[in-house]
Amino acid sequence: MRGVILAGGLGTRLDPMTRVTNKHLLPVYDRPMIYYPIQRMVEAGIDRILIVTGGNHAGDFLKLLGNGREFGLRHIDYTYQEGEGGIADALSLAEYFADGEPVCVLLGDNLFEHSLAPEVEAFRGQERGARILLKEVADPERFGVAELSEGRVVGIEEKPQNPATSYAVTGCYFYDADVFEIIRGLEPSERGELEITDVNNHYIRRGAMSYGLLSGWWTDAGTVASLYRAGRLVAGQGRAGTGPGASR
Repeated sequence: MRGVILAGGLGTRLDPMTRVTNKHLLPVYDRPMIYYPIQRMVEAGIDRILIVTGGNHAGDFLKLLGNGREFGLRHIDYTYQEGEGGIADALSLAEYFADGEPVCVLLGDNLFEHSLAPEVEAFRGQERGARILLKEVADPERFGVAELSEGRVVGIEEKPQNPATSYAVTGCYFYDADVFEIIRGLEPSERGELEITDVNNHYIRRGAMSYGLLSGWWTDAGTVASLYRAGRLVAGQGRAGTGPGASR
């Protein structure tokens, strides 16, 4: 399995801080945000990692991370997303890197308290299809929301006004090699982007989507409030930089 970390975007919700750097290079407690998804992948046994970035500060990732020696890696791959094509568009750039293998995809601004190793192993046992991780939250209208029935995900609605459940789809996804063909068949949304929710719903319609329920914390760090919360969560773990995230 190969790892893909999506770290593009303009980070406008974190303006003015993101006028001078990429959002994923901002600090969360004692280290840059991008460190956390890399750490989660490495501890789950994924040592082939691609970082998809964009914007005016993409070169700063190479300056900071190099070939990943700090994480025990021999090599990190990088690629560049032009413009704002959406999460699925960014993932499409990983097709050559994936080389027919399944992928674990992390949004670079999502932080998880606990190891993702059990979920990686669960998807390896699944062999085909896709897997998402859900977390029960107090404000599901901010996220993609999963509708569940008889132990299955039967649909995902993006930022619904009246959520069907309180289960948010977190920024960790697992896909087989079919994902790139699925993305090629997508139409842009009203925002003009290729949406990851459309990818997930495609797998659901195939009957090929599984899910796991997260324990522990999970949070994004894409707004000023959630960036602050993420730092407090990491600091509260008692050991800086061991992971994070959360909606309780």
